[in-house]
Amino acid sequence: MKKLILCTAATVLIASPALSAEPVAGRWLTQEKDAIVEIAPCGTALCGRLVKFLVPPPKGADQRDVNNPEASLRTRKLLGMAILTGFTDAGKEWAGKIYDPRKGKTYTSKLVRKSADVLHMKGCLGPFCQTQKWTRAK
Repeated sequence: MKKLILCTAATVLIASPALSAEPVAGRWLTQEKDAIVEIAPCGTALCGRLVKFLVPPPKGADQRDVNNPEASLRTRKLLGMAILTGFTDAGKEWAGKIYDPRKGKTYTSKLVRKSADVLHMKGCLGPFCQTQKWTRAK
């Protein structure tokens, strides 16, 4: 009887697909519709880079990371910069960090693909979270 139970349990485990997050790679339009972020592999994780401004920042396309709390990083260009970093598959979502260049702050973050063209991006500082809806860039 024990062998039958063990065989049945092993069969269920083998037949069940492992929980994994839906793929999120691609180009995404931010909720404000002011920029496009491209999510792609970066080493063993995923990252997201600002690849296009749809609404130019105050200093134009050459805008620097002037709000960064780390003085040595304030001269780097925003265009091309990774604002999503270290995202790894955490089951039904991707977990990593998001950097907000407007505030110069980094937040823990979760990405969940809701459909082929909709991505929910959640940023949290402690228990306080905010979710944005990003759409696939055409």
